[in-house]
Amino acid sequence: MPIEIHANLTMKSLLDQYPGARRALFSAFHIGGCQSCAYELEETLEEVCKNHSIDLDVAIRCLADSHKHDSSMLIPPTELKAMLDKNEPFILLDTRTREEFEAITLPGAQLMTQELQTSLFAEKKNNQKVILIDHQGRSVLDHCAWFRGHGLLHTFGVEGGLDRYAKEADPSIARYRLEMD
Repeated sequence: MPIEIHANLTMKSLLDQYPGARRALFSAFHIGGCQSCAYELEETLEEVCKNHSIDLDVAIRCLADSHKHDSSMLIPPTELKAMLDKNEPFILLDTRTREEFEAITLPGAQLMTQELQTSLFAEKKNNQKVILIDHQGRSVLDHCAWFRGHGLLHTFGVEGGLDRYAKEADPSIARYRLEMD
């Protein structure tokens, strides 16, 4: 369960707990999308709002509303596991890199490629259920919004991605950590 949004919350904690917060702040207030409107992860929400002349209460309401909307696009890992176990009809798309996908793949998952995405958007089966999964749930909301915006209204993302799925729904799936240079 995410932590409460409050004035002294650091931006790092906010973004860790509310993955859609970056998008919400940029969309509503043009904060965090470019160098001129950037913020540091150590700054508090109150400091960021003050630096950008934004009412803190308005920002908190915006973030809460955005989180409510984002939550409606997510399913818990255990729900995906139940869907797989019941052989329910849906498309499972893995949005990770090809290397990650080839190393660890969920049964029935397809790697999201440009060709597959184009094909799905062209077919636009409005009742088609699409489940998206990434590594840790950090980009899945953006992908869900993209798919829904292209007419695939029954698109959902897995909360916490494959990492949380492996922890909570299927421990037989290997977990991993990406090493960055």
